[in-house]
Amino acid sequence: MNSTYTTFGIRTPLIRAGDDIALILVRAVQDSAVRELQDGDVLVVAETAVSTAEGRITRLESLVPGPEARDLARRYGMDPALVQCILDESDEVVGGIPGFLLCMKHGTLLPNAGVDASNAPPGCVTPLPLNPGDSAARLKADLHRHTGARVGVIVADSRTHAMRVGCSGVAIGCAGIPSVLDARGRCDLFGRPLAVTRQALADNLASAAEVVMGEADEQTPAAIIRGLEIPITDIEGIESIDAEECLFMGMLNQKRDPPPSPRHLKDFLS
Repeated sequence: MNSTYTTFGIRTPLIRAGDDIALILVRAVQDSAVRELQDGDVLVVAETAVSTAEGRITRLESLVPGPEARDLARRYGMDPALVQCILDESDEVVGGIPGFLLCMKHGTLLPNAGVDASNAPPGCVTPLPLNPGDSAARLKADLHRHTGARVGVIVADSRTHAMRVGCSGVAIGCAGIPSVLDARGRCDLFGRPLAVTRQALADNLASAAEVVMGEADEQTPAAIIRGLEIPITDIEGIESIDAEECLFMGMLNQKRDPPPSPRHLKDFLS
């Protein structure tokens, strides 16, 4: 992989439900500094834009909160209709703080199951795409159909991280490039073989794109990353791990399950 690359923000018109997002992006690229998609480009697209085009916008007044939603809303000081939407989108609610629920969805932990009111019409929220991996693969195919270019596609969300202030990008859908590069077996500066290191390539590229895409009214829901020299293939998907192998989930579940023995932890990390 080339260590020198360039990231270009792609500004678009306001995207609405039912829009052909691939065609909108192709035209936006033609109006940008890069002019056209090229083989090997990686296109990062904000999940809100994808969800909006897929018609995933939800009007809160259309939801009827159930008993669980009303209870969680009282406990965490939230709008019951919003909580109902979060429950509808979540695989599991594992906790929360005032204003936010910590949920499991698509094999990862995230606030409010990814339901977002920013960049949604008044009174509405935008859940994540129904299947971000399928969205990425479909967009990759549509871009190839429109332009002939073989590009990688990442559907990106912005997330907070434990004990840190601010958001960074994370990939929730990926097609054309591996989501993770395995560095195990390579040696560090002192010749020690790496035992557990795997580079979260798609997440890192999503974060790089977030810098030029922005989070507010920039109207720049996509970015092209050019010059990586990563082969574009038919690979799809985001690699994840089971909850019992996750350090953060292990901490959440430590009251229910005994912690691993020091010997077991040593074996896992070696």
